[in-house]
Amino acid sequence: MSWSDMTRFARFLGALALAGLTAGCFQPLYAERPTPSGGPSLVGQLSSVDVSPIDTPGGSRLSRVSVGVRNELIYDLTGGNGGVSPTHRLDVKLAATQLQVIVDINTARPDVNNYGIDATYTLTELATGKAVVKGQTFSRVSYNIPGQEQRFAGDRGLRDAENRAAKVIAENIRSRLASYFVAGS
Repeated sequence: MSWSDMTRFARFLGALALAGLTAGCFQPLYAERPTPSGGPSLVGQLSSVDVSPIDTPGGSRLSRVSVGVRNELIYDLTGGNGGVSPTHRLDVKLAATQLQVIVDINTARPDVNNYGIDATYTLTELATGKAVVKGQTFSRVSYNIPGQEQRFAGDRGLRDAENRAAKVIAENIRSRLASYFVAGS
């Protein structure tokens, strides 16, 4: 073995030893263990968040999307379980945008659209009535419009984009709330 091979081997062993020493420091975020403050587990804290109905104009496309966002949030926070008395209330406001990204130069019709949702949310502690988390998040997804003759396919593409954007919004909000419950800020 040459000197450079021994140096590489020593570096590899050093990195492996360092990784072994820090392996015990890792704790999964969504573990069933109590939080560092000694309170209930993160899963328990997330399931005690009551998601308020999202106020949108009735009969609009955004109204359907808001129901999807709320349902995704409820499932993401509770895991499908219910019956926990709420300690926090989550209020969400949504705004939707639609943008033509690629336009066919021959027909002047859009080929690819971009659908977006902007969300602002507030987590309020029910015991004190104090807003503990305020934030904003967004989601942008694209979808294709296959042609003038296929209107149904274009509408279905938009609906799929709305569903994907709703899921991203719910995941972003859940991650932020999990961060608050673990770190307290």
